[in-house]
Amino acid sequence: QVQLVESGGGLVQPGGSLRLACAASGSSRGLNTIGWYRQAPGKQRELVATITNGGSTNYNDSVKGRFTISRDNAKNTVDLPMNSLKVEDTAVYYCYFRRLIDIWWGQGTQVTVSA
Repeated sequence: QVQLVESGGGLVQPGGSLRLACAASGSSRGLNTIGWYRQAPGKQRELVATITNGGSTNYNDSVKGRFTISRDNAKNTVDLPMNSLKVEDTAVYYCYFRRLIDIWWGQGTQVTVSA
């Protein structure tokens, strides 16, 4: 089992910045992918950004150039600074951890971008 502890999120005005962080513990060693998905009201959960142990990243096109994902393999943590936030970034953000075919989710943290 893998436990995911999220931090960050909150309320910010358009154009502002927030930072999300997630720490994985438990059986979290080995080749894996960690990152973030989000779900806005009435919409499906979608990829935000993920990163592998080797540093390969994958981003939703809508966040490229504004969000930059990074990880600390020794600590099994992932960091997501989010800049130039838009109203459409408002959603519950979920930490995501995948190892082979197994996936774990965090409990979710709210990000609200509003004037």
